[in-house]
Amino acid sequence: MKRALFSVSDKTGVVEFASQLVALGWEIIATGGTMKLLQDAGLNTINISEITGFPEICDGRVKTLHPKVHGGLLGRRDLDSHKAQLKENGIEFIDMVCVNLYPFKQTISKPDVKMEDAIENIDIGGPSMLRSAAKNWNAVTVVCNPDNYPLIIDEIKANGDTTPETRLKLSAEAYTHTAEYDMMIATYMRKQAGLNEKLFLEYDLKQSLRYGENPHQGAKFFASSEKVPFSLATAEQLNGKELSYNNIQDANAALNIVREFDAPFCVGLKHMNPCGAAMGKDVVDAWTKTYEADKVSIFGGIVATNCEINKEAAELMKPIFLEIIMAPSFTPEALEVLCTKKNLRLLKVDMTKDNTPRTQYVSVNGGMLVQNQDIDTVEVKPEMCVTKAQPCEGCMSDLNFAWRIVKHIKSNAIVVVKDGVTMGVGAGQMNRIGSAEIALKQAEATCRERGVDVKEIGLVMGSDAFFPFDDCVTLADSYGVKAIAQPGGSVRDEDSIRKADECGIVMLFTGERHFKH
Repeated sequence: MKRALFSVSDKTGVVEFASQLVALGWEIIATGGTMKLLQDAGLNTINISEITGFPEICDGRVKTLHPKVHGGLLGRRDLDSHKAQLKENGIEFIDMVCVNLYPFKQTISKPDVKMEDAIENIDIGGPSMLRSAAKNWNAVTVVCNPDNYPLIIDEIKANGDTTPETRLKLSAEAYTHTAEYDMMIATYMRKQAGLNEKLFLEYDLKQSLRYGENPHQGAKFFASSEKVPFSLATAEQLNGKELSYNNIQDANAALNIVREFDAPFCVGLKHMNPCGAAMGKDVVDAWTKTYEADKVSIFGGIVATNCEINKEAAELMKPIFLEIIMAPSFTPEALEVLCTKKNLRLLKVDMTKDNTPRTQYVSVNGGMLVQNQDIDTVEVKPEMCVTKAQPCEGCMSDLNFAWRIVKHIKSNAIVVVKDGVTMGVGAGQMNRIGSAEIALKQAEATCRERGVDVKEIGLVMGSDAFFPFDDCVTLADSYGVKAIAQPGGSVRDEDSIRKADECGIVMLFTGERHFKH
């Protein structure tokens, strides 16, 4: 008769699983709470102490750490010497271990958890049994994930036992489970002991990519086990070919911009910088304004919106060559329109608002940089004004829009805005005046195309960092900029303020910098 040893913290589905094993002729051994649960369900269960001939001691800390357990798991069925030694010591084989571990992660996640509670939720016997069973996977089935119960039962029904292929996979899962468990414990204990922090990362392969940034570079996409909103790792692809490395980078940048806005909003993006962005009364209005902000750069770009895409918006987007369209949802009629373009990637993304602080990792040669994501954005308010000219009510909305966009543009970054639409974007220049020139000239070209004078429309400007000189203010004035939002903090702030006063420009210091490298 085959024997299975049960000792589970997560009791999901365990009664049904054990019942099915009993029906298939298996004998069940169990510990403490698991044994009580199975016996209360009417299953004949052997107490672990009957197997070891030794009681559970030290409040259950010691119950499975015994040769009659580990000998039964580790003994090789193909070696006569092992079988003889087991028989000589009255040890029987154990053919399956069903174990999951004490809830250490859940325990330390509780507010104000005491170290004593954390320590008591460090499992010792469980990992030991998993590792023993996993080492002897040729003969022993090791189960640590309730999701695998149906597969195991199906194979036993079909073959009398699990297949070697399944046992090997379950062995690898068990070692992964104990490794992740030990990483959590090590991280916690090192912190308690005041030791230097170690970085343990846990990511699962989501997909292998055709190549990286360029065809000669290999690449893969790994996903965190943590499910978060505004994430490509959990996005549902509804149409199109697989995402590339560059697609993923660009799409992630677009989602970070979308996350800034609650009102209907749309952004077009190329090379991780927005080429057009706009608020609107609905998705059609927001897309139309975004497209018209820069009809040239959007070619081959990525579009993201926080609105459901309907048929009207889809019909407007369809003629444009786009790589990806992302939204929280698409109507069936919109999908019917867009899915006629077989290569167009359509991604349904969870855009649930969540300002939980998260960690960002960037690899460098021989190391890793770690920082909190730049999620918070201060609201630009009239009391931040540092000039004689004061902001009018109408320009505050545009200043806030510019401030939320410029933080997502590669430094040095300048954006100019009118009526909730980007008119010009200057990104990634080695000096700030260069970025300002690019943004303002683009705004001028857009105005010329529309038959209006750029100096007459009342642009506002946002800068991701302070002005080291007054040259940006001088340039802004020559294009009719009426208001500027910038962090302040330069030793030459007074030069910029003085120039703004001379030009009658409103300037506000946010006190918050948004470098993006």
